[in-house]
Amino acid sequence: MLNFPRWKTIATIATLVVGIWLALPTLIPASFWSSLPPSVAPKINLGLDLAGGSHLLLEADANDARQLRVESMERTVRDAMRGERGSDDDIAIGDLQRTANSVSFLVRNATQVDAARERLNTLTTGAQLTGQRTWDIEVRDTTRVVVTLTEAGFDEFLRQSMVGARDVVERRLDGFGTREPTIILEGEDRIVVQVPGIDDPGALKELLGQTARLEFRMVTENFDAAEAAQGRAPVGSMVVPYANQQGFEVVSRQVMISGDQLEDAQQSFDQQSGSPVVTIQFNSAGATTFSRVTRDGVGKRFAMLVDGKVLSAPVINEPINGGSAQISGGFTVESANQLAIALNSGALPIELQVVEERTVSPELGADSVRRGAIACVIALLVVMAYMIMTYGSFGMLANIAVILNVLIIIGIMSFLGLTLSLPGIAGMVLTVGAAVDANVLINERIREELRRGRNVLSALDHGFKEASTAIFDANVTNVIAGALMFTFGSGPVQGFAVVLMIGIITSYFTAVTATRMWVSHWYARKRPTELVL
Repeated sequence: MLNFPRWKTIATIATLVVGIWLALPTLIPASFWSSLPPSVAPKINLGLDLAGGSHLLLEADANDARQLRVESMERTVRDAMRGERGSDDDIAIGDLQRTANSVSFLVRNATQVDAARERLNTLTTGAQLTGQRTWDIEVRDTTRVVVTLTEAGFDEFLRQSMVGARDVVERRLDGFGTREPTIILEGEDRIVVQVPGIDDPGALKELLGQTARLEFRMVTENFDAAEAAQGRAPVGSMVVPYANQQGFEVVSRQVMISGDQLEDAQQSFDQQSGSPVVTIQFNSAGATTFSRVTRDGVGKRFAMLVDGKVLSAPVINEPINGGSAQISGGFTVESANQLAIALNSGALPIELQVVEERTVSPELGADSVRRGAIACVIALLVVMAYMIMTYGSFGMLANIAVILNVLIIIGIMSFLGLTLSLPGIAGMVLTVGAAVDANVLINERIREELRRGRNVLSALDHGFKEASTAIFDANVTNVIAGALMFTFGSGPVQGFAVVLMIGIITSYFTAVTATRMWVSHWYARKRPTELVL
């Protein structure tokens, strides 16, 4: 029969109180909650369209991507021709050349040409989308092997690089302390970044535009200064400018340690000068290599490079064990922190350039909030008026359930740190209709049972039981639809789906569980013999 256990009443009331409490910091002026920590009084985050912020469009540098791919193949060729460690199957090569789209080399022993080609064949695969080979391999003039990047291979590399770049951008924004940024791949070579709450995108542009390729190279001591000033370096070395554009260094082309072996980077301060620096920690393999190189290079200098520019080139005074090092370079606290974030997030697999920049004014967002609030209030008032005129006191209970449903949605989103955008407001308005629809089903079912001649208690009990099953089934299908939208959608679609799923679940709680509690306690007090509905 229509009963509601005491424990269930306590649990329901507690849930309603907690939901309302979590919603209040968002609805009441911030000055009222300023003395409370965010964990006690969380506020809902507003999206770019509501709070304002920065919109950036990042585009991949196709030339840089092609150069990186060819450079990678050059290293692959060197490694492949060396053969297995400890064996004598090395293939001697010479005159290794690299162009914008190919790598070529001479095989010193003509009888090994087929073996060289076979090794390279095993390293080239078919592109996932087209099945075409990523590299073409041919032999020219009997002993010269030419490996050429195909368009299918370049497209495959660009696609994979953009997916990796999106992940790196997301990690950097997380380290930057932003809330719920929107990061979307657009086309084949662009990424859309929307960050709420940042009015000046300068620091954001600098962070996202930094590739953060960290390299440690030994400094070349013996070189012709006049030649180096003109950009010409000895064989095996190259001229690299300082990041501050003041001078240059001649460094080895061989990379001692790269950012791939980095485990952690933190902004800190130099113990002697007190100036901001970046402290880095290598993984076990990097620590071993770093220790060996610094042990062998005592008295020599090594350069720390980021994105092909020298930050500093200190002298190795003693072996550095433990895998820890310090990067200096005239940093400010902010720039050192940004470099640490970039290094921790990993190097961008491809260079990105900001091709479009927009700033959304908070005033426009405030206007959107106002209009969205007006839409919600109008929807609530119209629905409440209809329910009261149609179902009387039971309609009033439905109206209370709808209001509580909206408050609980806001409370849950505040607690989870979710972001509310204009599509989210649309989802919230839609859940108002879903919540009312549930009460309509319950009330109509009770009416039907009364027409069949059941007494009040039996009609109420059967009305809630039978309607609850149909409401649950309908809500499950709606939640599945919302989950699919969230999984396969992006940006605004995901914002709509999140609010919709939360609203459907909370509407079932308020429309079925809370309403049943009220009706159960009302019947226990009044014991009515007749019910006009």
